[in-house]
Amino acid sequence: MEQGFIQTIRATQKLSPLPPPHQTNCINPDISSLRLLSDSLGSMLDPSAVFSDAEIILSTGRQLKVHRCILSVRNPFFKNVFQRGGVKLELKELVKGYDIGFESLVTVLGYLYTGKVRALPKGVCVCVDDQCLHVACRPAVDFMVEVLFASFTFQVPELEALYQRHILDIVDKVAIDDILVILHVSNLCGKACERLLARCLDIIVKSDVDIVTLDKALPLHIVKRIMDSRLGLGLDRSENRSFPDKHVNRIYWALDSDDVELVRMLLQEGHTNLDDSHALHYAVAYCDAKTTTELLDLGLADVNNRNSRGYTVLHVAAIRIEPKIIVALLAKVARPSDLTLDGRKALQISKRLTRATEEGKASPKDLLCIEVLEQAERRDLVLGEASLPLAMAGDDTRMKLLYLENRVGLAKLLFPMEAKVAMDIAHLDATSEFILAAINSNKLVGDQRTTVYINEVPFNLQEEHLNRLKALSRTVELGRRFFPRCFEVLNQIMDADDLSQLACSGNGTPEEALLKRRRYIELQEILSKAFNEDKEEFDKSAMSSSSSSKLTGVVRPNGNLIVKSS
Repeated sequence: MEQGFIQTIRATQKLSPLPPPHQTNCINPDISSLRLLSDSLGSMLDPSAVFSDAEIILSTGRQLKVHRCILSVRNPFFKNVFQRGGVKLELKELVKGYDIGFESLVTVLGYLYTGKVRALPKGVCVCVDDQCLHVACRPAVDFMVEVLFASFTFQVPELEALYQRHILDIVDKVAIDDILVILHVSNLCGKACERLLARCLDIIVKSDVDIVTLDKALPLHIVKRIMDSRLGLGLDRSENRSFPDKHVNRIYWALDSDDVELVRMLLQEGHTNLDDSHALHYAVAYCDAKTTTELLDLGLADVNNRNSRGYTVLHVAAIRIEPKIIVALLAKVARPSDLTLDGRKALQISKRLTRATEEGKASPKDLLCIEVLEQAERRDLVLGEASLPLAMAGDDTRMKLLYLENRVGLAKLLFPMEAKVAMDIAHLDATSEFILAAINSNKLVGDQRTTVYINEVPFNLQEEHLNRLKALSRTVELGRRFFPRCFEVLNQIMDADDLSQLACSGNGTPEEALLKRRRYIELQEILSKAFNEDKEEFDKSAMSSSSSSKLTGVVRPNGNLIVKSS
């Protein structure tokens, strides 16, 4: 078992591996047979393997096929599970208290099948920061604590001891916020992880982590133990000594309840303000993205204010990895170049927390955060008016509404994640969609919108139209500022003279249909080129959610024809 773990460490550190079995001298035939048996059993965990009679289902819906006889013989935990019946096991029911990923589960079950410790899976323990050594970044920490907790739950003490020692070897290199993750899991494991628990407690006691952060991350008895230790060592800094006063607590409670109006009323009492209470830091760390943007819209907080640990609000947003919040802060002129006390920018924080997959790609949400922060470092992001698209739409308000409505609609089809971020920050859902067919209802048959001539009916401008125009304009401007390549692709498509005709189907000769098909392919190539440029510039793949869609539902502002797909 120790030999297998040494192989794991060597593979992780890219050292020369131990000599393969056929190159060693005087190999015992029994050892050779055991190795062959171990390899054969290990191959049964392959997804393509047959004869499995049970499966473990993860929270993501992914399934791992297993064999009841092997696990029952090798492990008392699974023996009891299978004796109770059932062949479809929910992982969240087997491992309660902490989420376990697929690779971590395979690592533990692989040990039960083979008796060997597997090499660290490719990409799982690697963040997307090229400057990182990948020894103690968050993906590596997450994988190790998941294996540790799964080993504890499945009653595999030898694997549990190995990974506890491995974490102890790197714990001094782990970021303070990630120590809280290790501390939480080691506490769940109880006496088996006493050494790891004591080491993490010692680090946190001497750190500057405030009591609110501790209370959110750890159980109450652990928080009390930390605070008592700080008091005994004389390390209880005033801002970390106790919970915030009752006025600040009321603000936090209101934020937890998503009641920004109550926050505004509490601020009017004058006992504190958003900066002194670090309420914006709190909202960014723990509250819904909508609540955070509404708090920002009050205009009462300094987005570059630092908390007691020297973190700006953008640093906290980078830790949370929520693109809506990051874009909202940058739109309010948060500075991406500000450094933490240990010299990290928000971009580096986000990269160190983002795990690469086996294919070397981050998840779409994580990747979007990184791309937004990279874009923010390249240019001065000051929110302005969407003058370019409005100029293209002309002076007529109805034409502007039609143009922006369909531009945003097209963005939702082609770039759903980016569009959702911009729409949420602009509060577009709070306004009513502008539909020309509603003005000329005799042109509407059921739910199918037909060709409508926009100059046939007088247009009466109302307040709801102005609110919609403002929200659409801000959505487009956010797209231009934070997603420039998506914006340029939309420019090319919306400026295509033949696009409205392209959206029509069933009209014209076969030759005209062929021309439409060729033009459609050309537009697909435009999209593909833009995505490839994104890959080269950011050294990452374009997100799977930003895929090509049918070019329907587009209204052109340079004529009197509106076309909508049924």
